[in-house]
Amino acid sequence: MASGIFAVLDDIALLMDDVAMTTKLATKKTAGILGDDLAVNAEKATGFLASREIPVLWAITKGSLLNKLIIVPIALLLNAFLPIAIIIILMLGGAFLAYEGVEKIVEYLFHRKTADHAPAVEEVRDDKEAEKTKVRSAITTDFILSVEIVIIALGSVLTEPLTVQIITVSAVALIATVGVYGIVTLIVRMDDAGYNLIRRSKEKSLMFSIGTLLVKSLPVIIKGLAIVGTIALILVAGGIFVHNVHFLHELFPTIPSMVKEFAIGLVVGIIVVVLVTVIKKIFGKKASA
Repeated sequence: MASGIFAVLDDIALLMDDVAMTTKLATKKTAGILGDDLAVNAEKATGFLASREIPVLWAITKGSLLNKLIIVPIALLLNAFLPIAIIIILMLGGAFLAYEGVEKIVEYLFHRKTADHAPAVEEVRDDKEAEKTKVRSAITTDFILSVEIVIIALGSVLTEPLTVQIITVSAVALIATVGVYGIVTLIVRMDDAGYNLIRRSKEKSLMFSIGTLLVKSLPVIIKGLAIVGTIALILVAGGIFVHNVHFLHELFPTIPSMVKEFAIGLVVGIIVVVLVTVIKKIFGKKASA
C-alpha cells in the first residue's frame, strides 16, 4: 500500500518536472508577443482618472482570463481531432502579427499627424461609455494575441502526452495574463507613486528626485514598450513561418536565425499590408460608386 502511494507520488513528481520544463520552453517562445501586449494595455489603461485605472485594468484582466478559458479548450480539441487546423491558425496568426507590426511602422513613417502648436492639455476622462469602449477594445486585442500565445505554447508541446499539454498550455495562459497585467498595473501607477513622493518630500531631496524620475519615465517606458513590441511582433511572425514552412527553414542557413526571422516577418508584413490596402481601395471605390 505504502509502495503504491510512493509510486503515485513519484509519477506526479516526474509529471511536474516535465511540465516545468515544457512551460519554461513554451513561455520563452510566447514571450515575444507579450511586449506588444504590455504596450497596448498600458496605453488602454491611461487617460482616465487615477481612481479608475485599477478598475479598468481589473475589467481587462477578467476579460483576458475569459478569453483564455474559451481559447485553451478549443485549441486542445483542435489539436486532438484536427491538428492541421493548428498549423493553419498559426500561419494566419503569423500573417496577422506581421501585418500589425509593419502597419505600425508604416503608420509611424507615413501617417503621423502634424504637430499641433496649441498648448498641450492632459485629457482625463470620467466617461463610463468611453471606459467601456476602451475595455472592449483591449479585450478584443487580447483575444487575438491570446490565440497566438496558446497556439504557440501548444505547438511547443505537440509531442508530449495529453496531460502535459493541458497543464503546460493552461500554465502559460495563466502566466501570460497575470504577468502582463501585473506589470501593466505597476507601469500605469508609476506616475501616481512619483507624484506622492514629490508631494511628501522636500525639493532636491533623494525622494523628490526619485518621484520626478518616475513621473518623467512613464511616457518614455510606454513608447519604448511600443517599439519593442513592434519588433517582437515581426520576429514572432517570422519565427512562425520559418518553423512551419520547410523552404523558409532551409533558406539562407548561414544567416543568424533572429535576423532571418525578422526579415521574413517584415516581408510577409509588407505583402499583407499591400494586399489589405489594395482591397480597401477596391471596396472603397465600389462603395462610393
